[in-house]
Amino acid sequence: MGTRHLDIAVKLLVITGASAGIGAAAAAAFLADGYAVVNMSRRPCPVSGVVHVPCDLANPDFLDAVADVIGPLARDAEQTVLVHNASRLEHDTATTTPSDALRQVIELNVIAANTLNQHLIPTMAAGSSVLLVGSTLSEKAVPGSFSYVISKHAVIGMMRALCQDLAGSGIHTACICPGFTDTEMLREHVPADAMAAVAEMSAFDRLIEPAEIAETLLFAAAHPVVNGAVIHANLGQRER
Repeated sequence: MGTRHLDIAVKLLVITGASAGIGAAAAAAFLADGYAVVNMSRRPCPVSGVVHVPCDLANPDFLDAVADVIGPLARDAEQTVLVHNASRLEHDTATTTPSDALRQVIELNVIAANTLNQHLIPTMAAGSSVLLVGSTLSEKAVPGSFSYVISKHAVIGMMRALCQDLAGSGIHTACICPGFTDTEMLREHVPADAMAAVAEMSAFDRLIEPAEIAETLLFAAAHPVVNGAVIHANLGQRER
């Protein structure tokens, strides 16, 4: 898996879903800041220098194949940042989504994060952090995004519970909630002819760049004063 040359003497980022979008931008930002970066996803991260640990986070048993790789890395690092970024966005509704379909989304968007927390947090030194990527939809809802809304609300709940249960450990946590960000996921979810209208929902009349969210994650990792915080990184949204 390419970890034999990884030097993690000081700072390590373990991130999920860094194959594109916000995840890839975050991998690049942390790498530039001196972190060794390990990505966990099905597809590799396009950023040179990032170690890819292939896995399907939607599989409840994904940890079995990677535990022996990621566990020792975190144990050897003086500071670990764990970023839960991977997620799945479906076009679905509260009145038509069967429980099995909802369960599959929650498996990736919520349960996989808990699985990694259970495995890595006990190895993480004081000064480390657990950051979750939420969404504007972590605290509101729109039609047609039922399972995503539920899971992103749960992400905030997980972060707040982590803040309480990690008190005294020296590990801090925060949830970064991006607004409309120019990513592959957004462009798959929003029709091309509607993208301009989506951009105009921002007070700056534009989409957010993935690098802007990456810099917000980097800030949160470096500043434990944000422990337990929900940070809405959305350029200010027009309410309609």
